[in-house]
Amino acid sequence: MASKYNPTIQSTTVLIILAAWSILLFAWAAHSRSYVKEPYYTQKLEAAKLMKHAMQVIKKERMEKGVFIDNVNDPNQTALIGQKYSLITTDRGSLDEKLTATNPNFAAVMVAMLHEAGLEKGDDVAVAMTGGVPGANLALLSALEVMDLKAHIITSLGSAMWGANDPNFTWLDMEAALVKAGVFSHRTFAASLGGGSDKGRRLSPRGRELLSEAIQRNNVHLIHMNELSESIQTRIALYDSAAGQQKIQAYINIGGGAGSLGHSINGRLIGSGVRKQLKMRNYQIAGAIIHYGQKGIPIINIQDINAIATDYGLPVAPVPLPDVGTGEVFVKARYNLAITWIALFGVIAALGYVGWVSQKRVRLADQGVEPEELL
Repeated sequence: MASKYNPTIQSTTVLIILAAWSILLFAWAAHSRSYVKEPYYTQKLEAAKLMKHAMQVIKKERMEKGVFIDNVNDPNQTALIGQKYSLITTDRGSLDEKLTATNPNFAAVMVAMLHEAGLEKGDDVAVAMTGGVPGANLALLSALEVMDLKAHIITSLGSAMWGANDPNFTWLDMEAALVKAGVFSHRTFAASLGGGSDKGRRLSPRGRELLSEAIQRNNVHLIHMNELSESIQTRIALYDSAAGQQKIQAYINIGGGAGSLGHSINGRLIGSGVRKQLKMRNYQIAGAIIHYGQKGIPIINIQDINAIATDYGLPVAPVPLPDVGTGEVFVKARYNLAITWIALFGVIAALGYVGWVSQKRVRLADQGVEPEELL
């Protein structure tokens, strides 16, 4: 005869006990969580601190020049958010992406990407920047400095909306101020006007003149070719010459510079992030990034900044800016797998036992044996 204490699935008491048992095991598994530092934690933290310092230097420089900071469009008052329109604004742009890139912890994302590309101390990297996202430029320069990489930088100086589009304080001027202050050792060695065909198309004559003046006052080699294909080939030749026998170990693109991408659609075909192998596609006007990618050189394409930030656990357009060292790019929650499996087995075992006893009592009832009620 079945014991009067045998549980059945129909019993309210048993259901309450099962629920309590499951909650207890769930709480046990949940409290097994611990926070673990992500790989390269120290370098990531150093890069984020360096980027924060760089931002402070730029803000101080701009305030001394009496530059107005728009507290609405630049709510964190970083002085890295430019105007919507200016004489050197080349393209449309997303304000949210510019704000996302001003998070100093974005430099930690760059460290993660550089390591993912397999780069090591002393490696030569080709870098293509624009004036469009100065925050991303700072993040990369901070990561390059901390990892002690040799960067050969070519900049498309024109800027999209909300970027470094102040004709009197372009990206090259920001870069020069940071090098002068001893924050960075890398700086642009060649620059183009940017914009359409990499020669300032869609800008007014005065806008092109202002960009040329900025390149000249910063003593940077000017790339100005009649055809985009010539500009692309010139870039490649300059990169290879700068690296010499060491050769380029990775190609990094920030923004949508025509000389780097070749055609804007190429950026979408490549996608954002690290690409160790470039997929074969019908690329229109193969830019420098396509050239190096097809040679089997790792490429890092920084375009969809909000998506990249989300992938690495950073907020989009944060207000206020997060503290340095916060975010899943630094530390992630981990659960004790042994405890989790034991808890899962405990729940399954309890359910299995109740199901087995209930099935047994059903069989007894089918045989005409009246099982005793559960107390």
